[in-house]
Amino acid sequence: MPSAADTASIRRAVPAALATALTDLRRTTLRLFGAWRAALPPAMEIRYAPELNPPRWELGHVAWFEEYWIARNPARRQGPDADPEVARAAPQLPGADGLYHSGHVAHTRRWHLDLPDAGRTLTYADRVRARTLRLLADEAADDAALYFYRWSLLHEAMHAEAAVYMAQHLALDVHEALHDALGAAGPAATPAADDWALPGGAFRLGRLPGEGFAFDNELGAHEVELAPFAIARAPVTWSEFRTFVEAGGYDDERLWTPEGWAWRQRHGAARPRYLARADGAPDGPWQRAAFGRWVTPDDAEPVQNLTRHEAQAWCRWAGRRLPTEAEWECAAVTAAATGEAFDWGQVWEWTASPFAPYPGFEPHPYRDYSMPWFDGRPVLRGASWATPAVLRDARFRNYFPPDRSDVIAGFRSCAL
Repeated sequence: MPSAADTASIRRAVPAALATALTDLRRTTLRLFGAWRAALPPAMEIRYAPELNPPRWELGHVAWFEEYWIARNPARRQGPDADPEVARAAPQLPGADGLYHSGHVAHTRRWHLDLPDAGRTLTYADRVRARTLRLLADEAADDAALYFYRWSLLHEAMHAEAAVYMAQHLALDVHEALHDALGAAGPAATPAADDWALPGGAFRLGRLPGEGFAFDNELGAHEVELAPFAIARAPVTWSEFRTFVEAGGYDDERLWTPEGWAWRQRHGAARPRYLARADGAPDGPWQRAAFGRWVTPDDAEPVQNLTRHEAQAWCRWAGRRLPTEAEWECAAVTAAATGEAFDWGQVWEWTASPFAPYPGFEPHPYRDYSMPWFDGRPVLRGASWATPAVLRDARFRNYFPPDRSDVIAGFRSCAL
């Protein structure tokens, strides 16, 4: 679990520390891109899927985002108050806005763009980064002045993790690159998960201004009143979830929400994604597909690549429930302050809460980050084994549609 000091340091990073973090994360990005390039020669082309982006587009977009919001942004020192529509100079790569602006280039169109080859994409990313570091060296240690540098760092971390999801989706053998870049190619075992009883009461959910970098959806700190609750100290494991599968949980409509049962029928789901019996035998040992290989899941590993529908069905079967995001954050923050055991960071964790604005929400300049997604999709909390360290934060709010199973997501439960 990341320490509170680690979390605070990156959100408050001054220019020298920020330059180091940007450089370290770029090594991770390039290691992953290199693995993709080796696995998908010569043009790194893949078939369309709603969860994917073309690999060359991913790296080009990361570089474009950094240049657009830093070097090309004359209002960058205004931080969250910057005008997002301010006139900008041309990008270093001609036509980059028409290729990589995610708010303007529809997802389906990205497969039909005349993208630069891998070499030119790498050159563009290198030139953008060199200019970023030159500008950063002259910036003051001020939250507003450093806002877009910190944003670009965390944005790149999100795309580094997405590259891992995509490699798993495509069954690319990138084990060596994952160990090299992230130190692991899968989750670690978690300790036995007894319940931790918390007294509830008043809890401050969200961030206050002046606490360093904050995403717009984290601000609007407000007090919530929590009833006493008991939350598992660790996420549900393969062993615990496998019992549900073997008990026929996927076939019992009573355990599923209407939306979950519709999802299960639509996809013919009978087990978690990437999990199968060896050789297809009905009573064979369970195996998990992991980047082009079959591995035997450790019973103590957190279950991963689950939809929220599956998490909710398990909870109903077990006589449990998902935590709200306020309960999850309260437990994580309290554990960091008191030293209580609360194991997180191996899988993103589905919660019972919809992704919604906090009171007084005001969008930051990157308008596409939060506002379009206040549509009822659920919040996930924590981090996964593939999340770069700079993005791990107990107050970070992740959000995906409840039927996404490519995300490295599991869950923990609360007593009823």
